[in-house]
Amino acid sequence: MSDNILTITEAAARRVREVLARGDRAVLGLRLRVTETGCSGLAYNFDFAETVEPGDETVDLGVACIFIEKDALPYLKGSTLDYTEEKFSTGFSFTNPNEKGRCGCGESFRV
Repeated sequence: MSDNILTITEAAARRVREVLARGDRAVLGLRLRVTETGCSGLAYNFDFAETVEPGDETVDLGVACIFIEKDALPYLKGSTLDYTEEKFSTGFSFTNPNEKGRCGCGESFRV
C-alpha cells in the first residue's frame, strides 16, 4: 500500500487492522508521530487516534487508517513501514531515506 508520504507493506497493514480489531475502545485508527526523545533525538511513536486532527495526512488501509501528524510529515516523506515476525524479534520497522543515523539501541534516529 502506498501514499506519497509513506508506503505501508501488506504485513504492516494487516497488523494495524489486527491491533485495531482487538481494541477495547472505539478508535478511528492509529496516529503516527515523530517525537523528540532518545540519544539520537527523534523516535517514531504510535497511539490510538480517536479524532482527525487539522493537517493530518491519512493513509487508508481499508478497514483502518493511519493518521500522520502534520509535524511528522517532513521526517517521514518517502519512508516504508513494515511489520516482521521473527524468532526473537517482532514489530513495526521503518525504512526512512531521511535518516542520517540511529542510536546504538535502534530506538531513536536523526535527520
